[in-house]
Amino acid sequence: MANNIFYAQSGGVTAVINATACGVIEAARKERKLGKVIAGRNGIIGALSEELIDTSQESKKTIAGLRYTPSGAFGSCRYKLKSIEESRAEYERLVEVFEAHDIGYFLYNGGGDSQDTAHKVSQISAEMGFPITCIGIPKTVDNDLPLTDNCPGFGSVAKFVAVSTLEAGLDVASMAETSTKVFVLEVMGRHAGWIAAAAGLAKDERNSPPHIILFPEVAFDTRKFLRKVKDTVDRVGYCVIVASEGAQYKDGTFVADAGIKDAFGHTQLGGVAPSLVDFIKQQHGYKCHWSVADYLQRAARHIASATDVEQAYAVGRAAVEFAAAGKNAVMPIIIRQKGDRYRWKIGEAPLENVANVERKMPRSYISKDGYGISSRCRNYLSPLIGGEDFPPFKNGLPVYVRPKNKLLRKKLPVFEVQ
Repeated sequence: MANNIFYAQSGGVTAVINATACGVIEAARKERKLGKVIAGRNGIIGALSEELIDTSQESKKTIAGLRYTPSGAFGSCRYKLKSIEESRAEYERLVEVFEAHDIGYFLYNGGGDSQDTAHKVSQISAEMGFPITCIGIPKTVDNDLPLTDNCPGFGSVAKFVAVSTLEAGLDVASMAETSTKVFVLEVMGRHAGWIAAAAGLAKDERNSPPHIILFPEVAFDTRKFLRKVKDTVDRVGYCVIVASEGAQYKDGTFVADAGIKDAFGHTQLGGVAPSLVDFIKQQHGYKCHWSVADYLQRAARHIASATDVEQAYAVGRAAVEFAAAGKNAVMPIIIRQKGDRYRWKIGEAPLENVANVERKMPRSYISKDGYGISSRCRNYLSPLIGGEDFPPFKNGLPVYVRPKNKLLRKKLPVFEVQ
């Protein structure tokens, strides 16, 4: 069996996805039965276009530096494979590339759509008679993969959002008497409110921010929301709101529906924060400010959760161990162990039970009024933002690595990626 590993990053990147890459490469270099790690340039597209990065050309120091470097070191993509029946040419191309470069292991690092791709690739052996060991590796800031306790990438975003809410709340409180009365922070989360929920960790007493959290799981009621804003301003003097980008009405329409679709077929959202501010200004006339965390929340490696970094590295290492052990069509998962002290271990789940399954916030994690988190949710979230894992700094700035990303020589004719 071919022994090189194909590793690729997919979907939106995170502050710690490169820590997973570090775990994969360092573990593979110690595993005698495995060959070198070949990274796809821009995810699965790198395999289809035969743009393959030879990670063996990178020094130990550079690979170690990936552990504290944000973004996707090898490039990512939003590209979803269709079924073998619908797009046999793509799968035949994958087999050609894998055969040409002695690849027998496929490790795909991503969220729900990416795990669907990993599952489909795992079916090549049965459908096309090509031996390939396929391991999905979890990653998503949205924290919406099933079966795993949490998803690498989420803990660091949660920490960033909680810290930002705390700091912005202090800012607004200091200016509210003569200036801004309402501040809205928009965070990621299309259908699941995990990231917005993390803002609730900043609330340490009844009147402290955030005063309102908007979850996709709770139908948005304009009149109820505006009444809550006014009551908060009247009582506290100001109001801090954290809104998931996926806040939606009872009929499922997004508050910020932009009317277009992204590459995965998801509704493109146009900004819930300015929409909410418009509602508030029209009804109450308060001076408002809003901000969109956007890429900042998922790129903020300077304030990453130490727990998240450790877990991201661990699932990368486990993926290699699974592959070396002959496991196939599985994904390493994080299992929270029982007890008062937070402890976790790595387990596994079949890809067929992970692909295209979206885990939303349970109602028991949301306060009765729908605008905050419960104590149960706080207990779940708190350990995930625990600890600091600062990157090295020089001249006041983080020092991040940039791999050479030297491509292997192409051996096959050009293939047009659709």
